[in-house]
Amino acid sequence: MREPRTTSARTGRRKGAAATGGAALLAAGLLITAIPAAHATDATRTGHPRPAGAHTGGPAAHTTGTTPPATGTDIIPLPGTDTPALVDGLHEPADAKAAPADAARAHLAAQRGRYRIPDPRRDLAPVGTLRHGADETVRLQQRHRGVPVLGGQYVVRMETGEGRRTVTGTSGKYFTGLTVGTRPAVDEDTAVRRAVSATLTRLSGDRLTRPGTDGAEARRGTRAERQALRGSSAGLVVVPRGEGVLTYHVTVRGTHPVTGEPVLQHVYVDARAGYPVLQYTGIKTLAPATGTAPAPRPGTQARPGTKARPGTKAGPAQDARPAQDARVRESAPAAPGTPVTGSGTRLDGTKVPLAVHRPAPDGPYVMADHTRMADTTGNTLTTWDARDKDVFDVLGTWPDDLKPVSSATPAFGPDATESGAVDAHWAAGQVFDYYKERHGRTGLDGRGSAVNSLVGVTAFGAPYVNAFWDGTKMVYGSGDEEFRPLSADLDVVGHEMTHGVVENTADLVYAGQSGALNEAVADYFGNAIDVDRSGRSMDDPDAGLIGEDLCRTTAPRACALRDLDDGATTAKDFIGVTFGVDNGGVHLNSTIFSGALWDLRQDLGPVLADRIVYKALTEYLTPLDGFTEGREAVVAAARALGATARQTDTVKRSFNAHGIVRGWENALGADSDTLLRKVNTDGTQVHAGGGWWTAATSNDDGSEPYSVYAGRIDGKGAPRLMSPNDGRFHVNPATDGRTVVWVAYGAENVEILSRPLAGGPVKRLLTTQADVLSVRVDRGVTVFDLYDLFGDGRHVGLLRPGDPRPAYVDGARTDTLTGLPSIGHGRVAYAKLYPAGDGDRLGVEILDLATGKAVLAEQHGEPQSLGGTGINATHVFWLNDENLDDEGQTTIRRTGHDGTGTYDISSEYKPGALIAGDLTVSDTAVTVSAAPAPAGDGSGAPANADLPKIWQLAADGSRVQRMSCDRGMQLSPAADSGTRVVWLDGTSGWTNLVTRARPAGKCG
Repeated sequence: MREPRTTSARTGRRKGAAATGGAALLAAGLLITAIPAAHATDATRTGHPRPAGAHTGGPAAHTTGTTPPATGTDIIPLPGTDTPALVDGLHEPADAKAAPADAARAHLAAQRGRYRIPDPRRDLAPVGTLRHGADETVRLQQRHRGVPVLGGQYVVRMETGEGRRTVTGTSGKYFTGLTVGTRPAVDEDTAVRRAVSATLTRLSGDRLTRPGTDGAEARRGTRAERQALRGSSAGLVVVPRGEGVLTYHVTVRGTHPVTGEPVLQHVYVDARAGYPVLQYTGIKTLAPATGTAPAPRPGTQARPGTKARPGTKAGPAQDARPAQDARVRESAPAAPGTPVTGSGTRLDGTKVPLAVHRPAPDGPYVMADHTRMADTTGNTLTTWDARDKDVFDVLGTWPDDLKPVSSATPAFGPDATESGAVDAHWAAGQVFDYYKERHGRTGLDGRGSAVNSLVGVTAFGAPYVNAFWDGTKMVYGSGDEEFRPLSADLDVVGHEMTHGVVENTADLVYAGQSGALNEAVADYFGNAIDVDRSGRSMDDPDAGLIGEDLCRTTAPRACALRDLDDGATTAKDFIGVTFGVDNGGVHLNSTIFSGALWDLRQDLGPVLADRIVYKALTEYLTPLDGFTEGREAVVAAARALGATARQTDTVKRSFNAHGIVRGWENALGADSDTLLRKVNTDGTQVHAGGGWWTAATSNDDGSEPYSVYAGRIDGKGAPRLMSPNDGRFHVNPATDGRTVVWVAYGAENVEILSRPLAGGPVKRLLTTQADVLSVRVDRGVTVFDLYDLFGDGRHVGLLRPGDPRPAYVDGARTDTLTGLPSIGHGRVAYAKLYPAGDGDRLGVEILDLATGKAVLAEQHGEPQSLGGTGINATHVFWLNDENLDDEGQTTIRRTGHDGTGTYDISSEYKPGALIAGDLTVSDTAVTVSAAPAPAGDGSGAPANADLPKIWQLAADGSRVQRMSCDRGMQLSPAADSGTRVVWLDGTSGWTNLVTRARPAGKCG
């Protein structure tokens, strides 16, 4: 018998004999390797951060057990756990009389030497069993001491027949290194409160925005009561990093406090210290909700759902759909309560048959298809009229007064066409038929559940140009003067309905690489259904387009959201971004994987390729799988379906062509000097001053609470641990080269702490129940940004040496908000929202620490939103936004220390204006994290050039240059002196703390 093939999905790191479990999260992009983050220290947390990669290599494959694996068995280990990610080619007997889940768990128990699962019956709970002919696929959810494990799902595949049952393979993730206790130190209410506050901070914490006429509501950080963010806990969940992180899983719902976009955020709050360690959105949209520039734009009123396009030249419109008008015949009027074949006209002018229903003899016909599941569950495919509904009203909820689309006759008229109802209802039937006919699947859940589509949804009465699956239903935006209703393209409907299939099978977590897999699979099947139903050849240059039929006037190629045949590869196109941007690149990176699947379909033919991808999705993939695991799943599925050696090689070549090979992440490089590698934190900034940097860090797998380190920017000497190892999360540090100050989140409160760089005891400066968004220090004086979402609002506090309690620059008045402070040269600058006449005004105020006098800076125009502030020896600088209806362009403004001589060093109204975020200054330069404004010509897909980069301007605005030409996301710049800056860089797919002494130039 030959030795089983052993491969590694990714280089892993282990400490001692115990598996860490973190590598699986790394592969899925869920270890918070996106910005902000920080590097690891050794397990004792008393040493210095060590270079990443000090230990490499994954665990050896374990093949011992009561029954050795058969000849031809493949065992693929997963770094960070002793349980293999994939075991294929088995033919081992299982209990034929037991329930499938019991037989599967009995197999895992009998082969303990192979799977290293101590007690499968105790630690694996049944999720469901998929039966397809003689095949059974059992999904099992890992539980650690009774608590579910995020992404811990293991799959056992079996065959039945002639009274026998045989195990043919297994796959998935079971984390063997989990030892964390399951008793929380934080109460559930505190976790919910901090999750809501963290969500609001992530959405708009780096801006202070002027409210409308009713300013009282905005001062509390919310809009009206029905639009407020609200949280609900789903209980405890173990996040599988290292020994495990016990968290509360909190779902936050509501609307973006400024843009009004819907919010459905999953937040995992550490149950020991109450700090949010993982966040991602639960809304699976067709396109990134922030438009062509994927950088989030706090403070804008941009239209939600502005589309992203593939950036290829427009070609002639082509439509190979067979004409259907002549074949559509309405059935004669039927008895009440019986199915009827009606008709309607799609937005492209094609007349199509519709399966509808007439509930009452004298009532209207409604878009409810009772025929497709009449012989099974009796459930329906229903299309609902949501034209009077806001996206907030339908997100994760079901409005009480929602009604099906109706018509007085079975021939649905122009109103149903223009709302997108005809397209949605017809397309839902097409997608249902595809899954039923090609894969034997009934309904999205495979068990004949109802299929519901909502059409015509708006955003606060304005057009909503997007579509999404919210976990229970499809929601299609109304469209606008440029875009048709989002149900107008069959591949869009197929995409959204496939999200429902994914959720009921592999349940790929919608973030990072696993989220990009989710999008890729949805695109693949949506496109496959559209191409097959239209009769279009896959050799057609436009066959790979998604959403090409949505535009009213633009040609298909210019209109499309994505092109599966765009040739994207990991080496040249993978973009490392934060979860705050496109959920970690779920759309931006999806065509790398969907492109490989597209090539597969071209080379193997639609039927075989579709069966392979479907089998990989339903029987091999698990929630945290990334690109490499996705490749392995597809290859294994091809073999299981009897693909020849040549066909299997074709599958492998498809992935090779797109750079999806083991270790592909290691090929991504950067051009700046690295201070800390593979940082593993979230939601925390870096700072610099006096030749020193300071940042929060975790350990290699991100499982430990964050600690604050400081080091010299010139790289000399080892970084110094500043914070105590006390189980709290120490975040958002700042330094002036003498002292480091930071914020500590614990189970009962939040504290501001400080410690001299030269050493000495940690000093407590403030204890509060509110959030502290940032701190700054200069010559012993500390300023901080206190945000109490559930209390007194947002205020800048000031602590001088020896002060027993802080002073607030605005007196903590309930009618005033202050935030975004900076300190230096004897002054404090901050943004201020204050009452004026019948409303509110925004301005930047400068406080002289020696005299106690505060002055408002001269303004040009009326700012609607203010960003970060900075002070150098001669001026105060800030981000200023007067026009919230543009693409997000921001003015960079300066004034004298006395508030006079205000001058725009970069105007939002001039060509080349930046969409700026963080701001930091030295005596000679102003540095921002910013993205360029869209060109406005409708071309250009979201790509590297659209991401936030570090841009540096001369203090007078005479020079604008990129600090680094690295690709990927660059955030949290911190100026030291001259042109030297440190920042967090996501180029490599990880987050590194990097620096450069001078700008790189224009970067092409």
